[in-house]
Amino acid sequence: MSNISITSTAAYMALDSWILSNIIQLSTFDFCRKFLNRTNDPCGRMFDQMTQAARSIQANIAEGTSRGQTSTETEMKLLDVARASTSELASDYMFILMSQGESSWTDDNADAIAVRSTMLDRPAYGKNFVHDAMEHIIAQRKKFNRWTMSNDVSIAANALLILCSREISMLTHQIQSRFEKFKQEGGFTENLTKARYAALASQKEDAPKCPKCGATMIERVIKRGSKQGERFWGCTKYPACDGTVNIKKK
Repeated sequence: MSNISITSTAAYMALDSWILSNIIQLSTFDFCRKFLNRTNDPCGRMFDQMTQAARSIQANIAEGTSRGQTSTETEMKLLDVARASTSELASDYMFILMSQGESSWTDDNADAIAVRSTMLDRPAYGKNFVHDAMEHIIAQRKKFNRWTMSNDVSIAANALLILCSREISMLTHQIQSRFEKFKQEGGFTENLTKARYAALASQKEDAPKCPKCGATMIERVIKRGSKQGERFWGCTKYPACDGTVNIKKK
């Protein structure tokens, strides 16, 4: 297939899920420095766990999306790891709230409504791609600073809990989208095989057209059964199309 190509692996920087994951990571780092201390986190374990979970979100989105060009399966698995890390981080914020004797904001809470209503701007990167991405993240983070940078642990934890929920929703949609695309188009390995078959078929002037879909056919060999070793024409779109044509014995 002529449309197979390997493009820039930095495309993930334009994803809202990755941008939001950076906001969560930066805000979590500040949250932990501000509110975790020798009294409530004497060994620093919670600090490490929360900051590592936050890092895992953006790191797995970046790696998964970059790997998606050659392995859709790997991409979906890493995006799922990012989603799991987000859930882990959210549970830590829930614990912190409960340790204060508090629960999360209700849906009709004014601050909850304000955080949920704050949307990310679409990125507009120029030739300085990395610089522009970092500037964009910094600008988008400022939209939430009034809550995430609050000196009130309850406000900061609640806001980050909402951002984690939004991140989980984004990643769920992203995984589902990749799965649907995979069902329609196949993955890199499947398309690579099709491209090879098409290239081989184009070299055979006498190759027939598939009786089912009209695509060019490729000469193949039966690998098992009573007819093992016999040759036949198989559709280059297999397994999407299983059209075959017998090769007349000379």
